[in-house]
This record gives sequence, structure tokens and C-alpha cells, in this order.
Amino acid sequence: IMDTNSTSVFSVTIQKFSVADIVVIVAYFVLNVAVGIWSSCRVSRNTLSGYFLAGRDMQWWPIGASLFASSEGSGLFIGLAGTGAAGGIAVAGFEWNATYVLLLLAWVFIPVYISSGIVTMPEYLGRRFGGERIRTYLSALSLLLSIFTKISTDLYSGALFVQVCLGWNLYVSTVLMLVVTALYTIAGGLAAVIYTDTLQTFIMIIGAIVLTITAFSKIGGYQNLEDRYLRAIPSKIIPNTTCHLPRADAMHLFRDPVTGDLPWPGMTFGLTILATWYWCTDQVIVQRSLSAKNLSHAKGGSILASYLKMLPMLIIILPGMISRALYPDSVACVDPMECFQVCGSEVGCSNIAYPKLVIELMPSGLRGLMIAVMMAALMSSLTSIFNSSSTLFTMDIWKKFRRRASERELLLVGRCVILVVVSVVWIPILQNANSGQLYVYIQSVTSYLAPPVTAVFMLAVFWKRSNEAGAFWGLMVGLAVGLTRMIMEFIYPPPRCGVFDPRPSVLKNVHYLHFAIILCALTAIVIVVVSLLTEPPTAVQIRSLTWWTLSRDQIQPPRLDTYESPFWSRFCCINAIILMCINVFFYAYFA
Repeated sequence: IMDTNSTSVFSVTIQKFSVADIVVIVAYFVLNVAVGIWSSCRVSRNTLSGYFLAGRDMQWWPIGASLFASSEGSGLFIGLAGTGAAGGIAVAGFEWNATYVLLLLAWVFIPVYISSGIVTMPEYLGRRFGGERIRTYLSALSLLLSIFTKISTDLYSGALFVQVCLGWNLYVSTVLMLVVTALYTIAGGLAAVIYTDTLQTFIMIIGAIVLTITAFSKIGGYQNLEDRYLRAIPSKIIPNTTCHLPRADAMHLFRDPVTGDLPWPGMTFGLTILATWYWCTDQVIVQRSLSAKNLSHAKGGSILASYLKMLPMLIIILPGMISRALYPDSVACVDPMECFQVCGSEVGCSNIAYPKLVIELMPSGLRGLMIAVMMAALMSSLTSIFNSSSTLFTMDIWKKFRRRASERELLLVGRCVILVVVSVVWIPILQNANSGQLYVYIQSVTSYLAPPVTAVFMLAVFWKRSNEAGAFWGLMVGLAVGLTRMIMEFIYPPPRCGVFDPRPSVLKNVHYLHFAIILCALTAIVIVVVSLLTEPPTAVQIRSLTWWTLSRDQIQPPRLDTYESPFWSRFCCINAIILMCINVFFYAYFA
């Protein structure tokens, strides 16, 4: 997969790495496995609750760290920096929007999920609406979304980073990280995942801060960033075009609602729809909050994760912009032939912004630390998805066909399904991943498939009258419309710079975030109409399963998983208000 030029580049890269770099990388792997083994011994792994929910005994700080690490995979490290290099700071909205939805998760959704006694999100819809078709559909859709928007992109970007920095073969890098990750995930369950995520969060933040300080020192401080970025034009351009010019609104968070690359209505409303799916209904995320020992710890975890989600603007996006300012000929290339020589992609090389900084700026030893950071980002994301995917498969698919399966059998399947999926599905998808538009790919595919799920969960929790028929047909109509748009995107990909755009107007003029708003609204309308035309749900299907049918005695009794003392309840509420004020200030300052 590499031509002669790329091979020579990699050989030069290898010479830059010293023994200190290799020692740091090896030490990281040893420490990671040690923490995984230690955490595996802390809880019982021979019960479903112990393996899939860490015994429901997790404290707020590992939950918060794990929520952050799970969302900051190598795909987002590469993608956020690349999008920052290409378009400026507006992509920070994807991170800061999480604040409000994380609070919604802890204060609204988690009490409903706990009272319903569920382990997986499809299981909740199964109890709320009855029947098996919605539960089976959502399980399959969740697994597909994990494969197409998480596994393939994280594996590709993480392995590509290691390949660029160390010169290792792409598949050797992939297999090595998969094996180490799978070992403690399979052995230890969710407890191992959460505690290793905590370690990896610490490593990611420290390494990224070091690189950020080095990058700002190189460019002369934040005050010089805007001027240097706006002058970052590649020497080889395409005549009679403007695609080589940096965006004039690069330092503005809110963009034009029509011509903006990330229009503000989409970033406000469409993004909230996607974020609600990800943070409040996606198995990977909710499973961490369900492992909390009580509601206060679940709230504390959401608050910590929200504070940590403020950091990527500083430690990922701005360094991506600095990379373009320092290396415009490679990071900001627009000529197809030039880009292909730089990164092997004709559509652009913005995705190399972060690894380019690592290779060029980091001294010996710290360069190895940054490799460990990227491995931490990759592995924290993979462990989360591995554990949650095995939970979905075991509890919602395997049990459907093996209704009398023993707990021992379910645990065995939960451990083995990971290896099957990795070997059969994920690596072939990795081979075909498109590195040219990584972050846009992740968000656009999510926009086409996730909004119907958001609509169903919101109405399931907040509208008692919604029923199984309405939810099912809403999901089916939403799936049909979303798949139509997604297939059209693959048939009519965005043209390269200077090439006529032949795409239909529905693709050119309807941003994927605006499409998410339309799709969610359409699904909600179908659910409401069909629900009103059919029989209402039974009393059993709404008792303790909606926000309005949770009685105070179901939330407040001193049980381990639902108890919340008045002091810590008020403490969490005050911290949530402070968090939102800080978030609003950042939005206003960079708007």
C-alpha cells in the first residue's frame, strides 16, 4: 500500500526515533496491561452484572474519565485536528455540545434506566414497548454503527499514526493493538475497561498538553495563531479556485446558516440530536453510567466528563490549526497529485496535521510518549466498543436464540464474540476506510442513521402514549430515508477542488446536520401519528419506564444503585450549574 516515496519517508521517520522512545512505548503497554489485570481482580467477573456492569460499584472519577476516553478515540484525535486544520475552530462545537447532553443523561435518562432494571439500550425499548422486533432492530443497528463509525475509523487512524511515526506495517500495527486490547477486555469485562480508560485519559491529557505547549512556542503564542493560519497557503495551488485559501471565519465558532461548512443551526439543533443519541442512548456510553454505585456517582461522572470535553479545543483543534500554519504545503495541499505524494490521498491531507506535529516538534522520549497517547486514544475507544458490542450481542441477540442459556454460557459468548467480530468484520472494513474525509465521514453517517433512534428514545421516555407500532414504523421510515441519503452520498461523493459539482441539490444544499433535524422530526411525526391511530400502551409498559411514571419512592429508597443523599444531590446540582455557566462563557467568547 506504500509507494517508493512513502517508504523513503517512513525510513527517515524511523531514524528519528531513539531508544528512549521505544522504552516509553513498551512501558506504556506494560503499565496498561498491569492496570487491566489489577482492575479485573477488583470485581467478580463470573456474573453478568460483574462482567458487563462492573458490579454496579464504580465511583464518579473512573466513570467520568472513561466517558471522556471512550469518546476521544484515535479517529477523533486525527479527525478533530484535521478538521481544525482545514476549517478552524467551529468543530469545537462537537465537543462542547456534549455538556448539556451529558447532564441530561445523568439527571433524566439514568434514573429511568435504573428503575427499569436493564443492561442494554435495546432491552429498555423491549420493556417499554413490548415485542421483539424493535429490540432486535436496535441491537443490529447499534452494532453496525459501531463498525462503520467507530471501529473502522479508530483502527485505521490509530494504525496509520503508528505506521507514519514508526514505519511499521499497517496490519502489524493493527493486530498488535487489537491483541493487547482484546486480552484485558475479554478477561476483565467493564471494570478493566473503565480503569484502563482512566489511566489512558491521564496519559492522553499529559501528552497532548506537552505537544500543545511545544506547538504554541513554535508559532509564537496564541496571539500569532490567527494571522499565521490565515496566511497558510500552499505554494502549489489550482488556478481560478479559492479552495487553497483558509476560511475567513476560521476563528468563529458559529458559521453562516447557508454557506458555512458547519452552519450554526445544524451545530445547535442537528448536533444536539446526534449528541443525544451518542451520550444518552448508545450502549458504549450509557453502560459506564449504569455501572455507578448510585445516582450521585453517575452525575459526578457526567460532570467530570463534561469538564474534560472542554479540553480538545485547546489540545487537539488548535494544534491542528498550528500544524497547517507551520506546514501549509503538506497539511493544506489542494493539488491532487501533490496531496497523493504527501499522504496517499488526492482529496487532501489535513488528517496528517496531528502526526505531522509529533514527528517534527517532539524531542526524543516525548515522541514516544505521543505514540503512547495515540495508542491510548485508540485502545480506550476500542475497549469500550468491544465490551459494549459483546454486551449487545450476548444480551439482545444470543439470548433471543438461546432463551435457556445459562449465565456461564452468556459470559463465554460475551468474551468470544469480540474475537469473531474483530477477525471477520473489522479488519476488512479497515482496509477500505477513507482517510481523506475521516471526521466528515463519521458525523455524516451518524446523521443518516442515528436521528430516528433519538426520536424513539425521547418519545419513549417523555410521552406515555407512544406505543410499539408507532416506534417501529417511525424507525422503519427513518431508516429508509436515512439510507437513501447515505447511498446517494456514496454514489455522488464531493468533488475535488476545481472540479464541477454534479451532485443533486438535495446533497449540495442540505447539510448533513440539517438533514439530521429533518430526519428526527419526520420520525417523531410518524411515531406520534401511528401511536394515536393504534392502541395505547398497557400500564405495565409505562410503569417505572417513563420520566412521568417514576414515583419518588422508586428513586430515593436507600438501595445501593439508586440511593442519593440530599447533600451530594445538591452538590452535584450546584456543580452542574457552574459547569453550564463556564460552557456558555466559552461559546459566547468564541462565537
